[in-house]
Order: sequence, then structure tokens, then C-alpha cells
Amino acid sequence: MEILAYGVQADERPLLEQAFAGRHGLRCLSMFLNRDTAPLAAGYPAVSSSVNAVLDAETLTVLAAGGTKLIAQRSTGFNNIDLDAAADLGLTVARVSYYSPYAVAEHAWTLALAVNRRLTRAATRTREFDFRLDGLLGRDIHGMTIGVIGTGKIGECFTRIAAGFGTELLGWDIAPNPACLDLGMTYTELPELLTRADLISLHVPLLPATHHLIDAAALARMKDDAILVNSSRGGLIDSAALVETLRAGRLSGVGLDVYEEETGVFFTDRSIEGITDDTLARLVTFPQVLVTSHQAYFTHTAVTQIIDATTRNIDDYANGRTNENTLVPRS
Repeated sequence: MEILAYGVQADERPLLEQAFAGRHGLRCLSMFLNRDTAPLAAGYPAVSSSVNAVLDAETLTVLAAGGTKLIAQRSTGFNNIDLDAAADLGLTVARVSYYSPYAVAEHAWTLALAVNRRLTRAATRTREFDFRLDGLLGRDIHGMTIGVIGTGKIGECFTRIAAGFGTELLGWDIAPNPACLDLGMTYTELPELLTRADLISLHVPLLPATHHLIDAAALARMKDDAILVNSSRGGLIDSAALVETLRAGRLSGVGLDVYEEETGVFFTDRSIEGITDDTLARLVTFPQVLVTSHQAYFTHTAVTQIIDATTRNIDDYANGRTNENTLVPRS
């Protein structure tokens, strides 16, 4: 089967090519899949998309008209895909339902530790041979109250690391995770977690019910010196409200690996032309904010698992099978 893979990162490409060698034909593109690039898939029965693809009804219609039958997305999240439109067009859709939760949890803690200990500012200074400690005062993680919003696989991994620091653990989810309870986590209502936690990390999926879960009211409940980390989905945070909170001098650290309007910006080089998103531009100017470009998943272990699952999804489709990753089955 001939496959066109969109949004392929330079470090990802050799792993993809190795996985598909001798099994399927593969062409890799660095550009993302959207309504403008979808015509390039004409004649390809399968496309593989990345997390920043825009698979709305218009894009899917172009793909179907060009002969595409299968969309194999290389990510867990699929809120970017119009599944109803895919079903109506006879498109089969598969995702990657699992990859290393440690990759994301470890990156979330990397962000938390970096903003707490002012590592970005410190590194910038020492490159200029400025070795002062002014403005670099951090806090011990040990003894903090850690709020984990979403205690699934990734939230559980984050909690295990938190327990190792010697912290008080608060959790919020639709149901308690027994493993987190065993680690000493106390489940609370969200307002109480926001009020009590010194450090809050988000690990819930983006759904209508969780869109802007952290809005102006939620931010107002947080401690003035709280640390907020988001390595899940950008839409969980009202970014404009976050800017206003930071402008008011609140929150001692914010670590963001995702941003609600990241599509078309993250994974690209905008160093010359800049960006037109005033909210993102303002966020990165705050000294206590660290933004990374949706790289929490980007470890060799996790990417290999994502590619292995994608090849299995395509193999199963080619052989008339479905699996646990199938979102829209063959019609």
C-alpha cells in the first residue's frame, strides 16, 4: 500500500522509513495535513497525519475525492478529526491509543522544575558570563502540595514522580485511580485542589467539558505563587485569561508544552517572520513562563511506539482487520 505521511519531523523520518521498509511504500512530507495540502494525497490510498493536522469536513472531502481510504494519525488525541464526516465519506480512521506515558510525565516535571528554579534565565545569564543569583530564588518541591488534574496513565506517572519528591498529593478525576490512592493521593473537588495546590499539572483530554477548564475563575482560585504546568492539550487553558493573571503579578511559574492556537505555529520555524498571535507572543515574554513546542511525547521510546502502532494500524487495514486503535471502521 502506498502511504503519504504528513508532518514528519526530521528525527522521526528515518524511524518511519525503517518501519515501513519492505512492507509499504512511503513518502514523507514535513508539511502538515490540512485543506491546502490535502490535494497532494491524490492517488494515495492511505495518509498518516500528525497531531497538528486539521482534518475537518473540507479536508476529508478532498482526501476522499483523491482516492484516500485510510487516515492513520500518529497521535493519541483526535479532537482535530471530524469523525462523523469521515464516516459519511467512507474513510477509515485509526489513531495511536498508547505510547510511553513516562515521556509526557517526565517532560511535565522538567517544565515544573525549570520554572521553579529559573533555569531558562540562569542559562541565558551564564552564556553571557553573568553569574549573579538575583531573581533566581526557587522553592523546595519537597513538602509542596501537588495537584494532579487527570490521573490516567500519564497523571499516574506524574504522581509517582511527585511522591518521590515527598509531597502532599491531591487529585481530581471522574474516578479515583487505585494506584494513585496507594501513593497517598487524596481526591478532592476541583475548586479545593486549585485553592490548596502549590503546583498544578494538567493531564486530562480536551473535550467540550474540559475546554478552558482553567479559565479566569479557576486561575483566581490559585495561590499567587502557584506553578501551573500543561503538557496535555492547549485548549484546557484560557490563554487570554492566563496572560491577564500573569500581568497582575500572579503565579510564580508556568510551563506550557501546548497552546490552544498552536496549529500552524508549533513544529515550524518562525524566527525570521515572527508570529501574529499576540497572546502567544505576550506569554513568552514573561520571565516565569517556559513554552516548549509540543515535544513532551518526543522521546525515542515514545516515537518508536507511535510508529509501531501506526504500521500495525495500516497492516490491519490492508488485511481487512480492525483493532483497538480504530476510530472509524471500514464501511
